[in-house]
Amino acid sequence: MSSGNNIPDMLHSPAGQPARLVFLISDTGGGHRAAARAVGEALEAAYPGRFEPVLVDPLGGPGASRILKGVTGLYGPSIRIAPWTWGAIYYAADSRRAMTILRRTVFRFAEGPVIEAVERLDPAAVVSFHPLVGNAASAGRARARIGTPLITVVTDLITPHAAWCYGDGDVLVVPSASVRWRCHLEGIEPQRCFDLGLPVGMPFTSGPVRGPAERAAIRKQLGLAPDRFLVMMTGGGEGSGGLARRTKALLSQVPDVDVVAICGRNRRLRAQLTRVARASGGRLRVEGFVENMAEWLRAVDVVVSKAGPGTITEATACGTPLLLTSHVPGQEKGNTEFVVGAGAGSHIPANDDLVAEVRRLHDDPTALEAMRAAAVRLSRPRAAADIAELIVRLVEEGHGEGADGGVAPLADVAEI
Repeated sequence: MSSGNNIPDMLHSPAGQPARLVFLISDTGGGHRAAARAVGEALEAAYPGRFEPVLVDPLGGPGASRILKGVTGLYGPSIRIAPWTWGAIYYAADSRRAMTILRRTVFRFAEGPVIEAVERLDPAAVVSFHPLVGNAASAGRARARIGTPLITVVTDLITPHAAWCYGDGDVLVVPSASVRWRCHLEGIEPQRCFDLGLPVGMPFTSGPVRGPAERAAIRKQLGLAPDRFLVMMTGGGEGSGGLARRTKALLSQVPDVDVVAICGRNRRLRAQLTRVARASGGRLRVEGFVENMAEWLRAVDVVVSKAGPGTITEATACGTPLLLTSHVPGQEKGNTEFVVGAGAGSHIPANDDLVAEVRRLHDDPTALEAMRAAAVRLSRPRAAADIAELIVRLVEEGHGEGADGGVAPLADVAEI
């Protein structure tokens, strides 16, 4: 998959070359890029050589305005240090009126990079994976040829922001019935809304491990003790959620478990926990941003995390129980209830809760296996493949602005 940094300097692909697709993302958290990459992988697997997705970040990537870079650069620090500030911003903007104002002012600056990419690439489709690039996606499609479809893939799992619902896209792909219902209430026509799930990358789609022996083999490959109860600590791409104090609590109060901490882009957290690891007697492994997250999830017994949609989707695809500590105000509200209600995890807001739950699962293998089974039932590993199929069908049928005809439902796909 290409990067937005390396857009070919041409308007049309030569005959026989792959059709280009503009994938709009932004690195506010890791989920938007991960979802786009997952769909790109699924396209290549099903239609090898036929499509070339190009990632474009109009909010913080090359060519983005300094204003938008400054705004989006605040996301990571705000959810790590003062989540309530992000919550206040989120809810203040969660309405049609607020988004109309923002799209006419601040987020108008996102249009330039998308228009430039569309004019250079002449894409077969524009696909948005971020709620704040809706106006940029519309502006880019307006520069494209008649019939170029505009598709929005919602990456909020249960509680979508209003920004997802207000745009002129041809199709809205949603990850759950809750999001589908919110879109319905906001006026999205049933024939435009497809409930296909949240896409995960190919490594996550092979399912859970098939027993202790396979899990032990994966642990050996990762340099881990094969027979110890293993807990993963993660806070998404930003490494948020109080990982340091929770890790220290487990190490000091549950001596018969090991811990691996995945710190994402949070360098300060990684440095802090690396110092803790030196005194842990080998019980703590510290990693930064990893590319083999599926292996790590299949290696551990449970994952401790904030209720991020990407972590939930990836963990359930691997059959890994979730111990959810918190959620980012706004877009992650409802995720905890979703997981706990399905039996795929627990809510453990305090360190004492975490310690008690890890001890319980360590001592009760039957309860742990029940959570693993529930996680598998909650997963939707075919989401990326189904989204890829929908994109290809829209491209081939020319369901873009100015094109005639509706969009027929995919087989076995729930609609409003």
